[in-house]
Amino acid sequence: MITRKIFNDTEIAFRLKSDSELDRAIFMFEAIDRPFMVKAGTGLTKLALNMHLPVETLIKKTIFNQFCGGETEQDCMPVIKKMYSKNLHGILDYSVEGKEKESEFDKAIEKKVNIVKFIKDKEEIPFAVFKPTGIGRFEIWQKVSANASLTVEEGEEWRRIRNRVNKICEEAYKNDVRLLADGEESWMQAAADDLMEEMMFKYNREKVIIFNTLQCYRWDRIQYLKDLHSRAKEQGFKVGAKIVRGAYMEKENARAKKMNYLSPICENKEATDVNFNGALTYCLAHLEDISVFIGTHNEVSNYLALQIMEDKGIEKDDDRVWFSQLYGMSEHISYNLAEKGYNTVKLVPFGPVREVVPYLIRRAEENTSVKGQTGRELALLYEERKRRSGEIMKSNREQELVS
Repeated sequence: MITRKIFNDTEIAFRLKSDSELDRAIFMFEAIDRPFMVKAGTGLTKLALNMHLPVETLIKKTIFNQFCGGETEQDCMPVIKKMYSKNLHGILDYSVEGKEKESEFDKAIEKKVNIVKFIKDKEEIPFAVFKPTGIGRFEIWQKVSANASLTVEEGEEWRRIRNRVNKICEEAYKNDVRLLADGEESWMQAAADDLMEEMMFKYNREKVIIFNTLQCYRWDRIQYLKDLHSRAKEQGFKVGAKIVRGAYMEKENARAKKMNYLSPICENKEATDVNFNGALTYCLAHLEDISVFIGTHNEVSNYLALQIMEDKGIEKDDDRVWFSQLYGMSEHISYNLAEKGYNTVKLVPFGPVREVVPYLIRRAEENTSVKGQTGRELALLYEERKRRSGEIMKSNREQELVS
């Protein structure tokens, strides 16, 4: 029986953090725990950057260092190697967002392809990742998802997007590097789903290389998963499923209300939890056809996965099951899973400070909307600081006795 105390060991969770890094994490999560501070801080950051004020150093020493591994792949390697010394893998995520020009998309795909080549022989980095709208204009994904007519120019633009997706998938296949496609807003996701299924059909014949993301706060994702599985069995390919809860809930509900259509989002968090756990259970019941990448900071869902694996006799290091959390968050889950021998990875964002700011702002805003998450992070950080203080006091007493 899986004990519900696995994630309580703060010594394991934070053993790679110095006292100053621990204090920085506490400072950051105390700030994030106050929505008004996040709103004010993000507004001031955007204003400062728009005015070209020299704020990069301040950003880098605070939120950037908390949630990013560095500015380049090489910057991130000491971080990743340090994590790997504790059996925790890393994923390099070039987190530059919000581009609009074809030249920028071409540059982005070359960056992603080069990352695949960079990590092909690095066992500490088992996955690559890309964001569909990072290599093609959102409006094109949206029009294709809506089956809207494309102009000649848009048709050419869509062809280039498809070619970019195929280019990185082919490179991943050639280098035997598993590749994750991020999930995004529902009104662009149908095109991404169809294209990533096409890539699975092409490259997941013998084993899973290509993964698509299922955002389980959407109430239709369980049926989508079952239908995809059915098509995969009929057509002879394997499914790569990255399952997450989702990151655009407020935006999704607001758009649905404004445009007067049924929201694709589950009615509440409890329904989302049921949906996520249902997808998790389904994937673990069909590992002969599905490899699952479990992206969650939710302790209950992680415990559920561990219990199912134990009940089904699935080995902790079965290469078809991976757990993942974001860099700078939920260390108590990541490091304790890795310590127990489960396949576990941290998504490590990187990029130039100024260009990664949109990602960092989104991360801060998402944290404020996850009920209880920041409070749990803070409680564990406080507990570790208290534990270390107790160790220092104990050591001082022992020194006094010896002298």
